[in-house]
Amino acid sequence: MTTTIAGAAAAAAPFGPAASAAPIQNLRIAMTASDLPTVTGIPNNGGEGYRFLGYPPYDALVNWDFVHTDQTAEDTPGLFSSWKIDEKDNKRWLFTVRSGVKFHDGTDLTADAISWNLARIWDSKSPQFDAPAAPIVSAVVSMFDKWEKVDDSTIAITTKYPFSFFPYLLTRVLIVSPTQWEKVGKSWPNFAKAPVGTGPFKITRVVAGQYCEMTRNEDYWDKKRIPKVDKMTVYPMPEATTRLAALRSGQVDWIEVPPPDAIPSLKAAGFNVSLWPYPHTYPYILNTTEKSAFHDVRVRQAANYAIDREGLCALLNGTAKPAVGLYPPGHPVFGTPKNNYKHDPDKARALLKEAGYGPDKRPKVKIMISTSGSGQMVPIPMNEFMQQNFQAVGMDVDFDVVEWGTMLVAVRSDPGSTQSHGVDGVNCSLSYTDPSSMFRYYSTDSWSPVNWNWGHWSSPEADKLLKTAQATFDPAEQTKLLAQAHAIIVDEAPWLFIVHDLNPRGLSKKVQNFHPAQSWYQDFTQVTVA
Repeated sequence: MTTTIAGAAAAAAPFGPAASAAPIQNLRIAMTASDLPTVTGIPNNGGEGYRFLGYPPYDALVNWDFVHTDQTAEDTPGLFSSWKIDEKDNKRWLFTVRSGVKFHDGTDLTADAISWNLARIWDSKSPQFDAPAAPIVSAVVSMFDKWEKVDDSTIAITTKYPFSFFPYLLTRVLIVSPTQWEKVGKSWPNFAKAPVGTGPFKITRVVAGQYCEMTRNEDYWDKKRIPKVDKMTVYPMPEATTRLAALRSGQVDWIEVPPPDAIPSLKAAGFNVSLWPYPHTYPYILNTTEKSAFHDVRVRQAANYAIDREGLCALLNGTAKPAVGLYPPGHPVFGTPKNNYKHDPDKARALLKEAGYGPDKRPKVKIMISTSGSGQMVPIPMNEFMQQNFQAVGMDVDFDVVEWGTMLVAVRSDPGSTQSHGVDGVNCSLSYTDPSSMFRYYSTDSWSPVNWNWGHWSSPEADKLLKTAQATFDPAEQTKLLAQAHAIIVDEAPWLFIVHDLNPRGLSKKVQNFHPAQSWYQDFTQVTVA
């Protein structure tokens, strides 16, 4: 394994001049994940995996723009420097490969290297096909059909149907070194021990289950994003109290999701607490098949009127806002739904009565929840709070408590599969990071395991609106159509809409120059550690 910067500095220290050198800046971060996300360029552990072990050491074909923190992050050229639609075929995209980029092993980024990476995900007959990891990408980029190398600087990708939002989804496709994979014996487990990408950080040490250390890539192609810190080290710490203790003791400089009740004392002790909106929704994805009580729209609506969102946000110490749809009110595509969900137990009871339920016949449902995880906030107390809300209106809700990785497998599976444990809903935090988000979660074409519509909800009217929106390249028309679709989704309630997270982080005073993006992912290249 490559010698770490810290190790090199320690070895040089006794010899005089190096002893007066500036101290090593090591940004140490505690994640909510229960295990170290995979480091091979297709991270598991959801958005948190991509946040810490995706975009720092790797580039995507299309990157996220973290500069404009006053708005939801947009896409920006990555290893594809530009793109356009083929004038003769609105399903065929032409992408230009960025020139002058080198992998961390010194080899060149080429069109052939990108083609090789695409085969890793979409060609099951290729030697590099990564069967366990490929669905993490293919289950989102489900409209991907085929690709071809046009010439040394151009890759053509064809989608199954017109999809104007396609470049956003290529942010999921991170690029690794084919040369390194060959060098380590054509093995993804071996590659995980010495991974190589093109990103602003290089992975220099991986201790399975414990931590991953990354160092600055001095030769990064985007000179504005060469990291200011020497190292960044990430640790999985699923227990909120453990993360809090690690921050207070100086073991780490940064924690994801401090316990909400500890925020006042953290501030009083001189720590900084970062709160910033980002495209996040914390829902129950409801099983709308005939086997579940949530097959009836009235039961789904009753659940949405049953919960006390304001009380839940108070429990979270103001680190979230009530959610009444995938998007928040005021968003351009929120639309004008007929239902305005609020805490209305009487209306919830009336809807349940209309659906045939009452004191002697209560709907009984089971929800899969996690102990921690990316965007999951503090799931156990939150679900216990809502369980009381449901009980009060005549609904019996039990929980299937699982580890975060188990939930991610379930939500990419059929609701009737063994992976889904026979539950009536999955409490999996999800995002609206790009305009195709509603297609991903609600389209009939996105029924799991093809994409992320786990509950197999279907609306011909919403399908038509979403298909028309993704087939047009007129932004104003897209917004109008998406707003109409979102209004239907709110009223049909395929999800229990709970809260939008404000992404709390606890930071040591030593951490400076962090400017949170409105994104599930963040730019660590500008951060310094005093």
